[in-house]
Amino acid sequence: MRLIDIFKKALIGACLSFMLLSGGEAEATDYYSAIYQTVNRYNGNEVECDWITRAILYASSEYQVDPILITSIMEAESEFNFHAISPVGAVGLMQLMPSTAAGLGVNPHNPLENIIGGTIYIKNQLGRFKDWGAYSVTDAVAAYNAGPGAVEKHGGVPNYSETVHYVIKVANNYKNLLNLIQS
Repeated sequence: MRLIDIFKKALIGACLSFMLLSGGEAEATDYYSAIYQTVNRYNGNEVECDWITRAILYASSEYQVDPILITSIMEAESEFNFHAISPVGAVGLMQLMPSTAAGLGVNPHNPLENIIGGTIYIKNQLGRFKDWGAYSVTDAVAAYNAGPGAVEKHGGVPNYSETVHYVIKVANNYKNLLNLIQS
C-alpha cells in the first residue's frame, strides 16, 4: 500500500471520529482546549492563542465545518502566524491567495476574514468532492493545496510532492488534535 493511501485512510478515520464526537461526546470546551493547546505550541502569546482559537470555533460554527479540520489546515499552512506570506504570495493564517480571497469576498490581510475565507474555501472543496467516495475529504484537502482543477485532472490527490506531503501533514495534525480531545 502506498504511503498516501495510508494517510488517506487516516484522514477518513479521523473525520469519522469527529462525526461521532460531534454527536455530543465532546463538549465545546474540549475543542477549545485542544485547539488552544495546539496554537500555543507555535504562538506563546495567550491573547493571540485565545483569539485564534475563538475565531476557529466561530468560523466552524458559522459555516458548519469541522473545527479540527480548520485547525489542522491552519497549522499546516501557517503554523498560526498572523503575518505569514508564502513565496508564491499566499497570505495570513489560512494562506489564501489574493485572487482566491477576492473571489470569496474577504480581505486576506484581515485575520478574521482570512480564517472565514479559508473555512469557506475548504467547505466549498468538501462540497465539490463529497460524491467522490471514501477519499472525498482527502481530495478536498488536496484541492485546498493544489486547487480543485488539479484534483479533478488527476482523479484524486495529484502526485505532486508538495500536495502529497501536505495531505499527510494535515492528516497527522488532525490525528494529534483528535488525540488531545479524546484524552
